[in-house]
Formats: sequence, C-alpha cells, structure tokens
Amino acid sequence: MQYENPAIELKNVTKRFGDVVANNNVNLSVKRGEILSLLGENGSGKTTLMNMISGIYYPDEGRIYIDGQEVNISSPKDAFKYGIGMIHQHFKLVDIFSAAENIVLGVKDGKKFNIKEVNSRVEEIANKYGFSIDVKKKIYDMSVSEKQTVEIIKVLYRGADILILDEPTAVLTPQEIKKLFDVLRKMREDGKSIIIITHKLNEVMEISDRVSILRKGEYIGTVNTKETNEKELTEMMVGKKVDLKIDRVETFFDRPLLEIRDLTVKGDDGSTKIEDVSFYIRGGEILGVAGVAGCGQKELCEAVAGLRKIENGLLMHKGESLVGLSAKEIIEKGISMSFIPEDRLGMGLAPNFSITDNMMLKTYNDSKGPFVDRKSARARAQALIEKLEIVTPSTETPIRRLSGGNVQKVLVGREIESNPNVIITAYPVRGLDINSSYVIYDILNEQKQNGTGILFIGEDLDVMLALCDKIMVLCHGKNMGIVHASKVTKEELGLMMTGSRNLTEEKVYGKAKDSHLTEQEWEIEKIKAEEDINGN
Repeated sequence: MQYENPAIELKNVTKRFGDVVANNNVNLSVKRGEILSLLGENGSGKTTLMNMISGIYYPDEGRIYIDGQEVNISSPKDAFKYGIGMIHQHFKLVDIFSAAENIVLGVKDGKKFNIKEVNSRVEEIANKYGFSIDVKKKIYDMSVSEKQTVEIIKVLYRGADILILDEPTAVLTPQEIKKLFDVLRKMREDGKSIIIITHKLNEVMEISDRVSILRKGEYIGTVNTKETNEKELTEMMVGKKVDLKIDRVETFFDRPLLEIRDLTVKGDDGSTKIEDVSFYIRGGEILGVAGVAGCGQKELCEAVAGLRKIENGLLMHKGESLVGLSAKEIIEKGISMSFIPEDRLGMGLAPNFSITDNMMLKTYNDSKGPFVDRKSARARAQALIEKLEIVTPSTETPIRRLSGGNVQKVLVGREIESNPNVIITAYPVRGLDINSSYVIYDILNEQKQNGTGILFIGEDLDVMLALCDKIMVLCHGKNMGIVHASKVTKEELGLMMTGSRNLTEEKVYGKAKDSHLTEQEWEIEKIKAEEDINGN
C-alpha cells in the first residue's frame, strides 16, 4: 500500500569534500509503500547522498525530514533510531558466526541474549516477507544470495522501515533476482519504503514505482516508472542521447590462441576452485564466463594469466605448454596478454601512484637507460582521460582519490592500450554507469575486430547474451557447458549456474552418463561434447 506523505524527504541537501561538490541542493522524497530507484553516472553523488541518509556522512547544508519532522542524522545509530537501514553491496558480516548471531550482533535492547528468541524472531520476519534462511547456518557456508538475505533481515530485525539497497542484484542469478524482487514487493505492500541504487535499467523498469536521477551532483528530476523508458532515463542521466544497443560484431579470424585442457586450480585456502575445465580462447571471439560469485572465476583468470599455480591440466599456445611460466615468460612466448582483475586496487593498480605512474607499470622495464620515460606515459594518461572521460583533476592525481568507476576506467584503458592479442577481463564495467559501460563494450568489440581473443567474466547476463559469442558456465568450479549466446536464454543460463543443468552430461550432446559406457569411454565422449559446443 502506497501513502502520499513521504516517509523521508531531503530538501536542498549539499555535501562538499574540499573544493569538490558531491551533492548540490538535492531534493528527494520517498513515500511509504514505494520502491524508488536512484540512477546516475559515476561521480553523480548517489552513494554520498545515501551515506548522509544512513548517517555515515553529515550534510553541509539542507534538511532531512522523517514523516514530516526534521531530524538530525549524525551517525548510523541515529539512522537506526529513525528506522533507516542500508544494505551495502559489500556485505558486513562475520564469517564464523551463524545467520542469527550476525543479525543480533550489536543490538542493545537491554534484554539478556536468548538465541531461541532471536531464532524465533528471525523466522517470523522470514515467513512474513518470503525469505528463505537457515538461522543456524554459518556465513562462510552461504551463497551470495543467502548472505544478502542475512543483511536485509539484519536491518529489519532492528526495526527498519526505510531500506536502502546498493546494487542488490550485482552478483545474483536470474532466479535469485526474481526471488529478491518478490520479497521487495511484499515489503512494499507492508508499507516499507525502499531505495535501490542500480545500473541495470531493465530492473529499474521492472521493480520500481518512481525513478530519481542525479547528474554531476545535481538533482535532475523524478519520473513515474510506468511513464518512462530506458532510453529516456539514460538521456536524463548523461544529458545527451545514447545508443543502448550492443552490437555482436561478426569476425572471421577464429584461430585458437590458447588451449585449456582439464584445468584444475586450487584457491588460497587449498580447496579446489577449478576442476577439469576445458575450453579455447579464440582470436576474434568473446568467450563469456558466467557463474555465481565464488564459483572459480577469479582463480580461472589468474591461472590463465600465469598468476596462479596450475595443479593439473594443460595451458597451450601453438602446441607449446605455458604451464608453470610467469606472466612475463608467457608474453615472451608470443602471447601479448592483458589482465583486468576483479580486485582493481589490490591487484590491478597501485592506489598511491598517480594515473601517469600506473600507466608506466607495464612498460618501465622497456627503458634503455636508468631513467623512465614519464613524458610519454603522461601523454598516454592524458589521452586515456580524454577517451574514457575519466573525472580527475590531472594525470598526477593518485588513483585512491578517484571514484570507483573512474578507477575502473584507468585500469581497463591501460590494459587495452597495450594492444594485446589476448584479454582476460573480470567484471570490466563493475561500478561504471551506463554511458561508460557502453564505451567499454565498444572498445572490447574493437579489440575483437582486430583478432584479439577475449575471456569475459561478467555478472549481467543480459549484457553477456548481447556482447559475447559463446558463454561458458561454471558451477562450483566445474564446466556446466559452453553455449552459443544467440541460442540460449537467460533462464537456461541461470539453471546451469546453480548446477541444475550440465549440458555436457545431457543426451543432446551425445550420451547420458548413466548409459552402458565405461568411465574411460565416458570421458572421451565428454571431451567430444565440449569440442562440439566450442565450435570445433
């Protein structure tokens, strides 16, 4: 049920960080029983605005009202007092604790801790809104969607009726997204006010009642979802017309650059993260890799790039094994490889270095004398800033001072600028707005046309279906099959991601595993099936 009076209202809210104005005179309201989507480009002030509502930042100017009464929110404790709870994209949970223990952690209600009462209250909330949760399960045993459920119930347990969700569907399967949206609709019917920060316009159109848009810290306006469309929302975000179509470029190179056979890789904890996975990386082709978070994508990327030990299997280039070689030795073998890691600051860039210095990280060894060539690196940094529209005071600004989206632009731009013939990229548009994302897609297509082979780890299945030529699906480190993107549905990919389907073990690809074949004969048939769906 939706009420006309706003649950929360912001009037002329301004926030500055030194000379940078993050939010300027922003006006925003959310009604009871409403789902509001908040859209904006990188650096538009979305997160800053939500951080002021949740008590992490304090506004320099302006006022915040709850149910028509002006309030002072100077800490997260104040936010909880007024029924405001924020679910961050990166969960804040204690791994060794159970779901119930995490939910009650930090609650000070003057009562003696009673785990039975906590479990009962959690189950009551779960049943009311349709959550599925095991209150005794440890966080380290949970899937991403289960952890998100704990985070949402955690704020509901504290009495929150204004909820802020930051990129809630970023790493969920289509089936998990559907379940989440069903829960959010029930919460809306119960009179909850929900704000969703997301870059996925199709989800905005599906779940929200209204959409508010920020651009460069300014409030642009709010529209009713049923009265707008994706194109109009994009134009409001970026201030100009943007073509939202991703073209799957047709190429004719189709030469295998790298062959991966029966690859087995272990994680940092010693457990097997990739098990007997086989595929090719071909020139002029984008091979997508889909899977829920933690299914082995990170370890797969690092193993192929020469950054992680290969326990078993083959990694070959022109019939020559690359197993055991470092990233530098792989390059010396004729593979010019660029790796865009998931951890952009921990692995991809040096946060305390400037953009110029980070541009030099791949080329400083090429200097013939004792001095590095900063002049040419600075020129390349400036060209990158202009091409990708990176928001930064100068080429000498430390990376750590840039927004997450602009950090990602520097990393992607630097790796592609080196003209590789193989690109391994994990979530290259994570944190990027719509306009910037399409710039990256266009760059990847340019590389593809040049004959570059691209291994694309993604989280948005709609994008993968439009951009990739083929998609390999991982589940718990195993290859569920490789399919042509033009011949598969998002729902089918979701079933493979959860292990409900394994195409290499279905009759359509040859034999059923429970047939009369011996184990050795079955392995041969399995390899043949993998080759068939790889297009060999």
